[in-house]
Amino acid sequence: MSSLRTWRRLLPALFVAVGLVGCSDQNSEKKTPAAAASETTKASVAVPIGNGFDFYVLSLSWSPTWCGDNDPNGKSSQCEVGGNRGLIVHGLWPQNEKGYPDFCPTRQSDRVPSALGRQYLDLIPSMGLIGHQWRKHGTCSGLSQEDYFAVTRAAWSRLALPSELSPARQQAHLSVAGIENALVGKNPGMTKDGLAVTCEGNRLEEIRICFDKSLNFRACPAVARQACRKDSISLPPAP
Repeated sequence: MSSLRTWRRLLPALFVAVGLVGCSDQNSEKKTPAAAASETTKASVAVPIGNGFDFYVLSLSWSPTWCGDNDPNGKSSQCEVGGNRGLIVHGLWPQNEKGYPDFCPTRQSDRVPSALGRQYLDLIPSMGLIGHQWRKHGTCSGLSQEDYFAVTRAAWSRLALPSELSPARQQAHLSVAGIENALVGKNPGMTKDGLAVTCEGNRLEEIRICFDKSLNFRACPAVARQACRKDSISLPPAP
């Protein structure tokens, strides 16, 4: 009898324990999709899909090289002393397998409203350059201004830059192959035939990365052939 009474006292506690385990399992199952979502790559995030071209080239300019040639006194916001700018977005260029379209007819305005352009000054630090990129390249994307610049940011976010390409206070010297290897090693899916490191004399000028319309890395032999032929180049320091 004492054993029976003991079990009767224990049964409610056992039911509670079983219920807690069941709830825990259910909560684990509910968290699984969120956990899986957190592992989704940036490339799988939906982006507006353009039309009228084959792929994109994301062109990144080494700002100190441009500033040294065009604004050595740092009058513009891009080149101001202390700005510490290294690679900036030159533009996102719709590209064809042979050649590229530019200045395409569109019902969109030629002018980029300042309210829109200011949202992208962290990537393209000049309203003049933002407007030029839209008129020359964005009009050929088949996208609205808002979507074109949204895709530009998404392409930039898709890319992981190696530490070798961080802005520095002292001039650095790197091999072109070393820059390519660092980029490929940092970005799964990227290959050397999907990028080009260009130079202005002995200095780094631009890095061009090819993406498909969904912003997956892709090969682009015609672009890759534009790469600098020098063994090593310098990276001028940020002002």
